[in-house]
Amino acid sequence: MIEKIELKIKGETIKLDQLLKFSDIVSSGGEAKILIAEEKVKLNQIIVTERGKKIKKNDIVYINYFGKEYQIKIT
Repeated sequence: MIEKIELKIKGETIKLDQLLKFSDIVSSGGEAKILIAEEKVKLNQIIVTERGKKIKKNDIVYINYFGKEYQIKIT
């Protein structure tokens, strides 16, 4: 089952690693780095390996982490 999360951001963009911390999926930047390096994060269905990838409004981030699936929509 996919847990759906909707996040509002103040600016135009947010970095991927910051998004993972802000959504409480990871607790640290190091944990985000590992998750991204292991190719467990997709942006609009495409695997992302850049920690600093800028995520903008209307993007959807998919995460598969410890057997849990998350879908984060940015508004």
